[in-house]
Amino acid sequence: MKRSIKSRLIRSFMLIILVTVVFLEVLLINGIKTHYYNNVEDILTSQIEFSTTFYARYFANRNLEEILIDDIDLFWQHTTAQVQILNTSGEVVLDSLGIPGTEPLQTIDIKDALEKGKGVWTGSVSYSDEPVMAVSMPLQYRNETVGLIRFISSLEATNNVIKDISRFLLILGIVVVGVSGLISVFIANSITKPLKEVTEVAEKMADGQFKVRSQVRVNDEIGRLSHTLNYMAEEIVRKETLKNDFISSISHELRTPLTSIKGWAITLKSGDEPDKELLEDGLEIIETESDRLSQMVEELLDFSRFTSGRITLSKDTVDIKETVKMVVYQMMPRAINNNINFEVDIEGSIPAIIGDENRIKQVLINILDNAFKFTGEGDVSLKAYEDNSHIRIEIEDNGPGIPNEELPYVKDKFYKGKNSNSHSGIGLSICDEIMQLHEGIFDIESEPNKGTKVILGFPKEVRSQ
Repeated sequence: MKRSIKSRLIRSFMLIILVTVVFLEVLLINGIKTHYYNNVEDILTSQIEFSTTFYARYFANRNLEEILIDDIDLFWQHTTAQVQILNTSGEVVLDSLGIPGTEPLQTIDIKDALEKGKGVWTGSVSYSDEPVMAVSMPLQYRNETVGLIRFISSLEATNNVIKDISRFLLILGIVVVGVSGLISVFIANSITKPLKEVTEVAEKMADGQFKVRSQVRVNDEIGRLSHTLNYMAEEIVRKETLKNDFISSISHELRTPLTSIKGWAITLKSGDEPDKELLEDGLEIIETESDRLSQMVEELLDFSRFTSGRITLSKDTVDIKETVKMVVYQMMPRAINNNINFEVDIEGSIPAIIGDENRIKQVLINILDNAFKFTGEGDVSLKAYEDNSHIRIEIEDNGPGIPNEELPYVKDKFYKGKNSNSHSGIGLSICDEIMQLHEGIFDIESEPNKGTKVILGFPKEVRSQ
């Protein structure tokens, strides 16, 4: 059986409230009991101190037995409590109620009175069903303890008051628990209702309904979750659109060279023997279009490897200066054929790095290819140099640039800008993945109608693999 968050919250709240109320009830009742018992003790203590003081002041020169014979009501004429006179052995000599003493008393109040000057005891007596409190103090004659005086008071009335207060506190506690329970349900609803709404939206998104949106009510954790969920849906829709555009584009791009190859194959296969010039043109076109197909297939394979995490780098010591020179040598003929002013500035002393040379070449060729494509007959520059922490390569062109709204997405998978000449939209995405595997820097700066600068940075430190 599944337990909802709402029920768990309510149970948790109720448990906390119940434990708190019970703790406070016990604390208050014990405090009230202690307070009332202390009041009774204070009253008895005040009365018994009056008797002992009166005895010490006016009768200290007389024997206790003589006083008991002559002034039998001396010790209880100012109190309603039961009064007992005991000798030092704990035997009852006199009891105001006439209760006969059969054997010495051994309660704690008598012991404490003899040792500490005062003793208090609560309990029950054999001649009454009511609980009692006894306070005992010594009687002294000529600085010697000649006996004990003991005041005993019933706690029945006090206990009844305590019971009434405890009953009231118990009812109040039940009311507090009930009201708190209702508040807990309200609070639980206020928490779980937005969560339920978010869950329903998430379930719809899981079912492919990416147009639904979660309502952001408050900017709390749940509100941020709703915002994140909405953002995720928007990104899924955007990337789904990019993917569909990519599939449509790549299908078109693949179809074009295939159509050319097939057309020329049919032409060359026809019954009429083609002349040498036509044959050479046809074979050249077939070769060019085949290379295009190979390049697109290779990009798709690279993309598949990177997205599945199956790509690995064959890292070794790389003379980055020589690698850049090799790529420049490879790309220079294309720049000349396209009337591009390709300027190269390579710093004299650039140390070697740890990396995959072939993948580094792939990044440089891809970026230069984009620069040549977008620039037309403009200027492209390549600059390689060393700073404190990286070997940096900057490739800059004076092409049309990238619109500001497109710049954050140019490295995304499948993304093709409005003015893009890319046939797949995955070239920069692959470059980004390669630079991440090298723990390097891959930044793109661009201004519309001014040009684009790509900054590559390779760490100089040798990292353990």
